Amino acid sequence: MTKFKTVIEPFKIKMVEPIKMTTYADRKKFLDTAHHNIFSIKAEDILIDLLTDSGTGAMSAAQWAAMMEGDESYAGCRSFFKMADAVRDLTGLKHIFPTHQGRAAERILFSIIGGEGKVIPNNTHFDTTRANIEYNKTEAVDYVIAEGKDPSLDYPFKGNMDLKKLEELFEKYKGTKRIPVCMLTITNNSGGGQPVSMANIRATKKLCDKYNIPLFLDACRFAENAYFIKLREPGYENMIIKDIVKEMFSYCDGATMSSKKDALVNMGGFLAFNDDKLFTEVQNIEILTEGFPTYGGLSGRDLAALAQGLREVVEEDYLEYRIKSTQYFGHKLIKLGIPVLKPIGGHAVYIDAKAMLPHIPPEQFPGHALCCALYLEGGIRSCEIGSLMFGKEDAQTGAFIPAQMELLRMAIPRRVYTQSHIDYVIEVLDEVNKNKNKIKGYEIVESPPFLRHFSAKMRPKNI
Repeated sequence: MTKFKTVIEPFKIKMVEPIKMTTYADRKKFLDTAHHNIFSIKAEDILIDLLTDSGTGAMSAAQWAAMMEGDESYAGCRSFFKMADAVRDLTGLKHIFPTHQGRAAERILFSIIGGEGKVIPNNTHFDTTRANIEYNKTEAVDYVIAEGKDPSLDYPFKGNMDLKKLEELFEKYKGTKRIPVCMLTITNNSGGGQPVSMANIRATKKLCDKYNIPLFLDACRFAENAYFIKLREPGYENMIIKDIVKEMFSYCDGATMSSKKDALVNMGGFLAFNDDKLFTEVQNIEILTEGFPTYGGLSGRDLAALAQGLREVVEEDYLEYRIKSTQYFGHKLIKLGIPVLKPIGGHAVYIDAKAMLPHIPPEQFPGHALCCALYLEGGIRSCEIGSLMFGKEDAQTGAFIPAQMELLRMAIPRRVYTQSHIDYVIEVLDEVNKNKNKIKGYEIVESPPFLRHFSAKMRPKNI
């Protein structure tokens, strides 16, 4: 860490990609054509793309060099063993299965351990995790602490598991084998990219051991979580990130991973665990649906880039830049009076759309309305995390059940945008905020049964 206030990018730009400029009229046409679903807009018609940090980052020269040495052998490629060694070096987990991305790891795991009548707790399941659990007729429950449900509260570890509620669930189903696994998402994406403390990870594992329930980490942003532990948890301030990561994983029995986040690659994931009994079942499903277990839906060059990315992501210079640049963005919005979820997360800035647009009720999706307004004003793509993503209808009465929070997430791709890009986003948001009372709510015209936010057709409410 330097003594200077300015945090510079710990890299040089070696290649550039042009951004297509558009007008308000262009963007209105694009949004109408996409049925007001931001996912359906062509990427070339986006100025700044903050839809997700998943697979959208820029790889390093070392990663591109590693790709040139990728072994494309169908079975037993050396790139797999390099990738598996890199995963084991950080996690200590025994069995490593590459997958084409994180949701594939989730699908394999939950198709084996899930089933009707079973329950899987988490601090907060993200959208694909919940969808894969529920697709297998399993109940997904969220037990994040109360502090994690208040966007305005500044609390260091808002991703922590509510241990009291978790134990109540364990007691309820004690001896029934209805809880096949407990999940813990680090950092807690649906709750604002908020970290989980080491003490909470340790206590969750202790509770799981008491009831003989395996603990799995949703480890997409494990390095960012480790950096927050170093910054905020007493006793870790002098530890290197790699050692913090190793301790985190020492308390789990397995992990799912979208390597498109903290492994710094554009495609890839893995499922890792210690259970020998689970090995054969996972291997059989992987061969059936992903590919041979030493490539798992990935090319050898993808595996090589992943292995290198896992080494780079625990470098402290990179993590300092990553976290501080996101905080710069968030604190600028706070100064403008825009209600931002506090404290600022690691990979994204989340706006409290319910607080910003109180005239739009949850059933009219304020986060989505803000998302569309941001695109129209400045060509910026973001993502709703609220009642469009997580809201549902009561099975008995049909009554609308809103999400716990109505958020707009602006996820920052790794090593892609400079400060001037972020300053432009801030300026656009300032303009949107000034005209927020003109923003209308939305209604669903057409919707799929799962993950509706990806492809639902929407329209503005005419009120």
